[in-house]
Amino acid sequence: MVQLCGLTVEQNKRIASLSKGFRQRLGLAQALLHNPKVLVLDEPTSGLDPNQLVEVRKLIRTVSKEKTVLFSTHILQEAEALCDRVIVINQGRIVADDKLSVLREGKGAVIVEFKEEVSEEDLRKVAGAADVKKLERNRFRISQSKDSDIRHALVRFAADRNLSLVELKREEGSLESIFGELTNVQENESS
Repeated sequence: MVQLCGLTVEQNKRIASLSKGFRQRLGLAQALLHNPKVLVLDEPTSGLDPNQLVEVRKLIRTVSKEKTVLFSTHILQEAEALCDRVIVINQGRIVADDKLSVLREGKGAVIVEFKEEVSEEDLRKVAGAADVKKLERNRFRISQSKDSDIRHALVRFAADRNLSLVELKREEGSLESIFGELTNVQENESS
């Protein structure tokens, strides 16, 4: 267990003298000692420096190959880095419970850049466009309405107006933006 959790170099020190990262590892070692089938962790990476974060993530990934690992976190980047499945709870109710890949479907935006000038108003009229934000002179971020992929519509838009596309790429929705959508919808429904 000492070796698995990377505690070998610190194994003879008092707990009070360990860094937060090593105390987190020690806590994981204690939890793993009885070989549980399910490991429940609460904020396992909170307060770690970048090097400790990498090591604890690596340890959690190693453990998760043989065990079910559930962890609670408010650090959504950690959930994105470590989780296959996500449960979002808002005001005590589950508002999402699915694979991260499924939650991201249709939640992204499209970055589009044209060689020629294009107005935001014209882009808002493209089928499936929920919001348009100008990033640079002829470059825009377009949020898609739910369950749409507007890339084909943008290609048609450019062709119909004889515009040259410089860039057209899809951005995946971040867990942070998905969380915001899910919890704001829930709050609005309860008002």
